[in-house]
Amino acid sequence: MGSNSEDNKSNKLWGGRFTEATDAFVARFTASVSFDKRLYQQDIDGSIAHARMLEKVAILTAHELATIVDGLEAIRKDIEAEKFDWSVALEDVHMNIESALTERIGEVGKKLHTGRSRNDQVATDIRLYVRTEIDGIADLLTRLQNAILHLADREADTIMPGFTHLQAAQPVSFGHHMMAWFEMLERDYTRFQDCRKRVNLSPLGAAALAGTSYPIDREYTAELLGFDRPTRNSLDSVSDRDFAIELAAAASILMTHLSRFSEELVLWTSAQFGFVNLPDRFCTGSSIMPQKKNPDVPELVRGKAGRVTGHLVTLLSLMKAQPLAYNKDNQEDKEPLFDLLDTVKDCLFAYAEMLPALSCNQDAMYAAARQGYATATDLADYLVKRGMAFRDAHEVVGKAVARAIEQQKDLAELSLHDLQQFSATIEADVFDVLSLEGSINSRNHLGGTAPVQVKAAIARASAELAKR
Repeated sequence: MGSNSEDNKSNKLWGGRFTEATDAFVARFTASVSFDKRLYQQDIDGSIAHARMLEKVAILTAHELATIVDGLEAIRKDIEAEKFDWSVALEDVHMNIESALTERIGEVGKKLHTGRSRNDQVATDIRLYVRTEIDGIADLLTRLQNAILHLADREADTIMPGFTHLQAAQPVSFGHHMMAWFEMLERDYTRFQDCRKRVNLSPLGAAALAGTSYPIDREYTAELLGFDRPTRNSLDSVSDRDFAIELAAAASILMTHLSRFSEELVLWTSAQFGFVNLPDRFCTGSSIMPQKKNPDVPELVRGKAGRVTGHLVTLLSLMKAQPLAYNKDNQEDKEPLFDLLDTVKDCLFAYAEMLPALSCNQDAMYAAARQGYATATDLADYLVKRGMAFRDAHEVVGKAVARAIEQQKDLAELSLHDLQQFSATIEADVFDVLSLEGSINSRNHLGGTAPVQVKAAIARASAELAKR
């Protein structure tokens, strides 16, 4: 790129007003190029669209446009080849690229900034970046949801205890349990898609805060950049970060879901549960205890949920006291935003890789489901269907459970004679509902745990995913 020393760049592009150089510490303290340079693709795309608009309204000639576009594309290639000299003295990605453009193509490069400001430029860049990232998250969510569907289908008939308060409550299908996670992720997917609608608006042309006196065409630049439409108020356009906060909120909810999923995997892989096995490549050992196999990936995902939620709080705190319009505070939006996006994508990728390799210990799940009197509600339902009031049935079953505890048996292991001591309504067919299989098969309705309903839910979900 030729000579590009820090001394040559000390005369900032905005320096005409100033009579002394920026303090070296202040220059470093206020610079953002170390992290916002990842916006170079969006910055160049936005600049090309802006230049095409300037040519359309006769501010640039066709030759000047071609020169600017060629120069920007050459800079893009240098950045991708890691041949670009990023300068802290030039503060940010925008001024680095603009300075390099002028150095490459001469005076015509200085015309590019006509009718815009770094304020609307950075707002445009961030929206373009976030839009792409949302699309990437959506793809990873879909991949993870497909992995869940395959696992649910494979284990639709596998019986496990369902829990409330982490106490055995009623038997459920493991496939049904997996479909609960599918539903959570489906809500996450729709939240990101809804957020994308508010991201996909173009602030380009709002300039510093009041718009510009040049005859710009904001609809044209919005169209070139794939935005749905331009934003409607110049003050709001440059100072709005609601879309970033909304994205962080959606990401925090998603990470809360993954954290809950992780907690279950941590429990289920323990010796005390032994419900599932994770492949070795997603676990580590202990430096002192040779028997250990630690579920590090789920544990890290659980921990990273707090990190992402922290970024949401950072963005909310950043914006809570800002007067209109743009303030330097807004420079602090990028690092938390970038990190939360990287974190979410890494966690989704890890889960999408891990779940297909997860295996179930069906015997351990079945044995656990037989503990805790998980079919007690089925016995109560049995009595209600024979005319007993539910509260009376509840009392009868409570007494039957007490007898089972006394005899150290499961309800299904009590004799018919024992059960009839509590209600003469009970007949020999009671054992059909006291079995685990009978219990889950009886929940044969939309949203129920019966394997036939699980299969139907999987089919519906697969059809929906196929439409994306």
